[in-house]
Amino acid sequence: MRVLLIKDVKNLGKAGEIKEVKDGYGQNFLINKGFAKLATPEVVAQWEEQKAKEAAALAAEIAKLEEYKAKLEANELKIEREKAPVGIKGSVTNNIIAQELKEQMGIEIGKKDINLKKAIKTEGVTEVDIKLGHGIHAVLKVNVVGV
Repeated sequence: MRVLLIKDVKNLGKAGEIKEVKDGYGQNFLINKGFAKLATPEVVAQWEEQKAKEAAALAAEIAKLEEYKAKLEANELKIEREKAPVGIKGSVTNNIIAQELKEQMGIEIGKKDINLKKAIKTEGVTEVDIKLGHGIHAVLKVNVVGV
């Protein structure tokens, strides 16, 4: 019996592989437990079509993230804070940077994806690393201005 593995099966193979197995093992274990489907031409074509759609969606997402990276690295985020005798009042945290990114550039990034070693407490330009996903990182220039 030929089966198309839907999930990884230890000692048999990985998802997407077509394997030749004994009838009882294929029917009673693999197919019943949802690890595999009978490898008919229709099922194999459906599987390949689904994988092609997933690959296209992944490529589109990566292209969108690359676009965000270019936009973040080309622009500078300006944050205004009240002046203090030394530096600024309060501090600029990754949560504030995430809010300002959404307001100024229209890009939503979670505060946990903004890699800020410590809060910014002085005026000036600081470079901040941002994780966008799929191994793509951007370096954003944050300009803190005292008013």
